[in-house]
Amino acid sequence: MGQGILCYGDSNTYGYDPRSYLGGRYPKDVRWTGKLETAGWEIINQGENGRSIPRLDSEIEAVARAVQEAKPEVLTVMLGSNDLLQRPGLTAEVCGQRMERFLSALLAEVPAGLKVLLIAPPPMEPGVWVPDPALIWESHRLADCYETLAKRLGIFFADAGKWDVELTFDGVHFSEAGQRAFTVGLLEILRPLR
Repeated sequence: MGQGILCYGDSNTYGYDPRSYLGGRYPKDVRWTGKLETAGWEIINQGENGRSIPRLDSEIEAVARAVQEAKPEVLTVMLGSNDLLQRPGLTAEVCGQRMERFLSALLAEVPAGLKVLLIAPPPMEPGVWVPDPALIWESHRLADCYETLAKRLGIFFADAGKWDVELTFDGVHFSEAGQRAFTVGLLEILRPLR
């Protein structure tokens, strides 16, 4: 196997298939995390449906423990969509503040050589889950907030909004084509991290 990546995120990291009503997921060879394995990376998938940015000390400690036990070379973090969905009126700046608190605490607990990649999720689109244009606007603004944060923390950054990731009817989750496009974009970012 190649280098290890711990992928920490929400349903789009888990591989949720929105055609399933019971929390089902795409087959492994469809999910972007599975496609990374095919490209030679060892993947620890820590995606969970409905996850927002960890705010409790116990949540942050659980992530730190997972990283310490898995000993990956790279940690990817892609969160923020659920924060916006679950709290109407929440701004990209507040998501950025939540992410800064989470990552600052996490970086103090993980090995110094760990390469951390903060990924801004693809912006939402009008859909069953996204009736409010304000949600779409704030999701577009996440990338700028996260990029500024990544520079401040000295970690890597990627904007998945630039990868033409197709979303499904709900306006949030990746389609099968979106999984492929996300993989292509992410591999470009990961290549120099090897």
